[in-house]
Amino acid sequence: MGATRSKAQAAASVVALAAISWLIVGRGLVNYDTLYSLVWGRQITQGQSLILTTPFAPTLHPLGTLLGLILAPFSKTVVAGVHGVAATDILLVLAFLALGALIWLTYKLGSFWFGPWAGVLAALIMITRRPLLDFGARAFIDIPYVALVLAAALVESRRRRAAAPVLGLLAVAGLIRPEAWAFSAAYIIYLWFSGEHTPRQVAGWLAVAAIGPVIWLLGDLLITGDLLASLSGTQQNGRELGRATGLSGIVTVAPRRLGEILREPVLFGALGGLAFGWWALRDRVRPPLLIAAVAMAAFCLLAIAGLPIVGRYLLLPAVIGAIFCGAGVFGWRELAAGDKRRQPWAWFAVLTILLLVVFTPVQVSRISNLRYALKRQEQIQGDLRALVRQPPALINRSCTPISVPNHRPVPLLALWLNVPADQIFSAADRPQRSGQFIATASAQVASDYILDPRDKNRLVVQPPTSFKQVGGNSSWRVYQRCLPASG
Repeated sequence: MGATRSKAQAAASVVALAAISWLIVGRGLVNYDTLYSLVWGRQITQGQSLILTTPFAPTLHPLGTLLGLILAPFSKTVVAGVHGVAATDILLVLAFLALGALIWLTYKLGSFWFGPWAGVLAALIMITRRPLLDFGARAFIDIPYVALVLAAALVESRRRRAAAPVLGLLAVAGLIRPEAWAFSAAYIIYLWFSGEHTPRQVAGWLAVAAIGPVIWLLGDLLITGDLLASLSGTQQNGRELGRATGLSGIVTVAPRRLGEILREPVLFGALGGLAFGWWALRDRVRPPLLIAAVAMAAFCLLAIAGLPIVGRYLLLPAVIGAIFCGAGVFGWRELAAGDKRRQPWAWFAVLTILLLVVFTPVQVSRISNLRYALKRQEQIQGDLRALVRQPPALINRSCTPISVPNHRPVPLLALWLNVPADQIFSAADRPQRSGQFIATASAQVASDYILDPRDKNRLVVQPPTSFKQVGGNSSWRVYQRCLPASG
């Protein structure tokens, strides 16, 4: 009865935190990579071959593709004349629930290691970080990955050497991000040296840990004929987008990306929490420190292998940093009343709280900017959707091919028009002599919606002079040159 009530309370907390997160940002928009998962899932159910060689096609994540398969019936559903709207709505609900789970798990782990108030502060920090809210509102798969790893850590914290449930959670996480494979390997080493075990148990551990890499590699082989297609594809996209990578990127870019998530007062509190915790609560510091160490080691290995260094890959170390900041402010309460280490630690806590308060208006401004960006992009995306809506539809499949200024609207239009993504292309990738050209109505629309601030190539291709404008709205223009052979 108690366990059932505890699970119900946890579920209610996750839902409440998901709702609060949604209220903070006000809306959500499914990101480019996750949209491709919906497109690919629908293509598989329709018996079509996946073409992953199109420019800037994202990495094929097994769990993302599975989710696309599950949502395929909703991807085929037509809402207001547009395919796929129901699927994106469901996906956004799941995304906010994953974000709520991540924040709740941050609280639970912080509470377990350094007391309930430390957990509260760590959760409050994470729910007010603009990058985390941004990634959650855009349904990035990194959010459920981090939540699964945190769930595995919570299970192990509550029951030492839990083995099967921990490895099971990490196996699922390993279908989202390959860093989870490092956690599985590290955990098996820990189990090996921390107690008695039989050969059968070890074989079981290895079998569960192998689920992620085996499914990922075999999936790449079956779909592309290349066992390492995900690795090589991600490396190529990183090079084409000019993303930082390698040892130099680890040293020069990774600390900045982590700082962009946590910001200065939290980093200050985290360093103090780690130092004081190592001094006075060493046994409690070891688990989160080991998690952060494995996460950073896996991150560095992938960066050295040529994968890009982006902020999303540092979310897990950021969560541990928030927990250490919670320890820096409230960890002294876990010491005995007469412990002489309480006083210096408490003074450090006061200084950290002052810094957090002073920087609060800046953080509020960042969240306000995020709300504006999401609102603006939702408006532009809504204008694009209006051009697909029937009747009448300015953008349709009767005049092909269809091109867009750059690659960003490709999966969205493929989903709405119910066509494979390779039938819609970026005009920057090849010239177009006939068909339809979807152009942005202004440079401001291009800057607000289709261009990433870190794009290496910020060229926005304009329609060929032989195309005639047939309509548009405040955000987009539709140009056509429908030849008999294509129309």
